[in-house]
Amino acid sequence: MSIHIFGIRHHGPGSARSLVQALQGLQPDLLLVEGPPDAEALVPLLGHADLKPPIAMLVYAEDEPRRAAFFPLARFSPEWQAIRFALEHSIPLRFMDLPQAHALALEPPSPPEQPEQPLDESTTPVTNADQPPTLLDMPWIDPLGALAAAAGYDDGERWWEHMVEQRRDGADLFPAVLEAMAALRAHTPADRDQREILREAWMRRTIRSATSEGFQRIAVVCGAWHAPALAEPGDAASDERALKGLARRKTAVTLTPWTYGRLASASGYGAGVASPGWYDHLWEMTSTGLTPSVVTTRWMTRAARLLRDEDLEISSAHVIEGVRLAEALASLRGLALPGLQELDEACRAVYCFGGDTPMQLIRTRLTIGEQLGSVPDDAPLAPLQRDLQAEQRRLRLAAEATWRDLELDLRKPNDRDRSFLLRRLNLIGVPWGALRERGGTGTFKEAWRIEWQPEFAVVLVEASAWGTTLVSAATARACDSAAKCDDLPGLVAIVNQALLAGLPDAIQQLIGLLQSRSAQTSDVGQLMDALVAEDRQTRSSLIGSLRYGDVRQTDAALIGHVVDGLIARICVGLVPACAALNDDAAQAMLNRLIAVDGAIGVLEREQQRQEWHAVLARLADSPALHGLIAGRACRLLLDAGTLSADQVARRMGLALSLATEPAAAAAWVEGLLRESGLLLVHDDALWALIDGWVSGLSVEAFQAVLPLLRRTFSTFAAPERRNLGERASRGPALPADRVRIVQDDLDLERALAVLPLVAAMLGVKL
Repeated sequence: MSIHIFGIRHHGPGSARSLVQALQGLQPDLLLVEGPPDAEALVPLLGHADLKPPIAMLVYAEDEPRRAAFFPLARFSPEWQAIRFALEHSIPLRFMDLPQAHALALEPPSPPEQPEQPLDESTTPVTNADQPPTLLDMPWIDPLGALAAAAGYDDGERWWEHMVEQRRDGADLFPAVLEAMAALRAHTPADRDQREILREAWMRRTIRSATSEGFQRIAVVCGAWHAPALAEPGDAASDERALKGLARRKTAVTLTPWTYGRLASASGYGAGVASPGWYDHLWEMTSTGLTPSVVTTRWMTRAARLLRDEDLEISSAHVIEGVRLAEALASLRGLALPGLQELDEACRAVYCFGGDTPMQLIRTRLTIGEQLGSVPDDAPLAPLQRDLQAEQRRLRLAAEATWRDLELDLRKPNDRDRSFLLRRLNLIGVPWGALRERGGTGTFKEAWRIEWQPEFAVVLVEASAWGTTLVSAATARACDSAAKCDDLPGLVAIVNQALLAGLPDAIQQLIGLLQSRSAQTSDVGQLMDALVAEDRQTRSSLIGSLRYGDVRQTDAALIGHVVDGLIARICVGLVPACAALNDDAAQAMLNRLIAVDGAIGVLEREQQRQEWHAVLARLADSPALHGLIAGRACRLLLDAGTLSADQVARRMGLALSLATEPAAAAAWVEGLLRESGLLLVHDDALWALIDGWVSGLSVEAFQAVLPLLRRTFSTFAAPERRNLGERASRGPALPADRVRIVQDDLDLERALAVLPLVAAMLGVKL
């Protein structure tokens, strides 16, 4: 009986290549792979013809799906190659890591506390008091980085590539890895990580169990860090004590597509690699027996093709020059072959002329890669996941690892159903698509940006609690959110979302709830906000759906009673709600007045229009009302033709009388004129009133109201401000009845001759 420990680097193509060679020579009776035993039922599926890595085994707690763990596999992962080797050669395979049924029941690990005094002198990092500790002092943080630092490298990835990925013969790789990791573990505290202690104890238990079953040649594939702990059988009794009484949770497993972006260390994945796309390229080249020079040539060619697709001028001469530069850099640095650093420097110099933007494109598309795996249809999936896959096939909307823009014409049934799908997913917390702003005023088109993330698999499993199909899950989630919503505008927003997502069953319930809540609400501000609540990106609202309908064929009658009830309650309670408002509250109410007036104008219902104007008239004539509200009420009535210019001028005269505080008068002017100076440009009576009021202010009063007036005039368009400035420069215009020409003893011809000189002296134009 023999046990062979193969310490590998997760997702390392060099490790994978050497592992396959070693397994071919060993031909083991049993293969033990570091992985969750909960997922052993998935092993037969990993040999399915329709399965395409990268994929991930997902293990989650059935009662709390958010507690989950992914186990990604790429085609260059040593674990993936070990699994495929076992399937192709009919060798029994077992996963030997700590089951996730126990791991998910453990409390999340907390950062280790540093003891004030070292407990064991042999495990105390020896550091210079004047310098921070290095990776050599704490090798458990990054074992590869510690080995690279010991070898004089400043980058663990670069050291690994030179020592392993460019190695053509990996026969002596695993003994060397075992020896190196044993040296690093000798300087690591034995009780540093309780979770790691449990994992290694379970692995040793699995190895002991396999030996007791009579297997003669056992191959153990594990992370290099664990190799020294598994090379010796250890104390079985101690391991059993550590594993005794572990908590347990019921788990479920599934396969989910994965992406190279999520396999990269930059994504936060602890076992990730810096350049998955580059490693995939290395595996593709070396596993097919191509010569090392082809690796460089093919990579530079792929980079050139990528830049050409982006309309950058890259010729064959650039490719030749780039290959030569990469090889020259490798030779100068004493390397047998160019590595990724040399290839990047060659691309930057020859293809990108030192620029960063094209290099970022190469890094995203090639170095990291955009591959998205796929799983077979018969893989175990939650019903909601299966329904989503069916919808994706029906609508021809495949999940992709990279973002792409989608323009939907809602007049077309397929595009309308795509919009429904994306909105339903957003309702259950799967933001596959995000709406983008688009030009134009039409509502029959939508612009989306879609990008699939592997983590959505967990959210879909969680959302399965709401229903087994997207429609049922989105309906239940919308109704639940509405029941928990405390404010009326938020409830209206949920109603709008259900309308846009095409959920008729949800709309029936939500409308009933909205009617009940609005009848119980006495807050007029909330009623007004609810009436005009609008989706920011689609500009969809209850008013718009009621007046115009939409291309989704929404039944407007469903919301007609709600809108009518909201308007009636607003008209009844608006005048008391506007009493005794401070400046901030008046500003908020002013915005609501404008929005509600526009909404009622859109509806074009004469009865509601008359009721609204009657309320505005009461506001315009209410004493002691904040000037912003009274002034805007006059303005809205003037725009609607209910008040004439003379009637507005009379009310302005009262508002600007000497009995009114200057600040209150300025607020009235702001309410009347905000965002439109055309009234002053074209109405001489209003201009004369404001001009006379400003001219009659004392110095102190003028200084007090000047900021308010300036704020009002700043809302005018630039041409309006220019016209008003020119009009003010001409001085006050006297009404015709105040001009009296004395004919007695007047030489009109001589008087007219003097006028140009007088006008020039006064700075006015004739």
